[in-house]
Amino acid sequence: MENLANNYAHIKGWGIDADPKNDPTYPMKNRTDEEQKGYSWDRPTLQPQDLEVLHSIERPNLSAVFGTSVPPHGLSGQIRRFAFKYSESHYGHWLPLLLADRVSVVEGIVDDLKQGHVPNIFAEKGWKADWKYDRMGLAKKVLIGALITTAVVALLSRNSDDDED
Repeated sequence: MENLANNYAHIKGWGIDADPKNDPTYPMKNRTDEEQKGYSWDRPTLQPQDLEVLHSIERPNLSAVFGTSVPPHGLSGQIRRFAFKYSESHYGHWLPLLLADRVSVVEGIVDDLKQGHVPNIFAEKGWKADWKYDRMGLAKKVLIGALITTAVVALLSRNSDDDED
């Protein structure tokens, strides 16, 4: 062990936790090495799984309790299923989940419209507070959104015009 410490002693902070007296919990923690034995409690009764529940591939099983209020569905659910094929340390896990959240918002608006409810997007996005406390920020958001929408519509209409020729 001493030889190992000497090999890496040039690295700032190396071995900082090697001295138990440098442990922030010392001397308050009564060291019995019980934490080395693993869990000493019985696992709680598992919640019954009657819906699809996505979980990390790093976990061999489900946690004892999990949420079931919004099971994966639609296009956002397909994107989430794809994301959970990857490790949590991979962009292929997190980026699709971000996309799935955005798609889920659009799916929610479409569902509202199907049920005859017109969502109050202005209120739901907090624009009333923005108008009251940050008018310049709101104006910037609306301007950028309008520019992006205009660019996308122009690009799509240009491509459809090219297809007709």
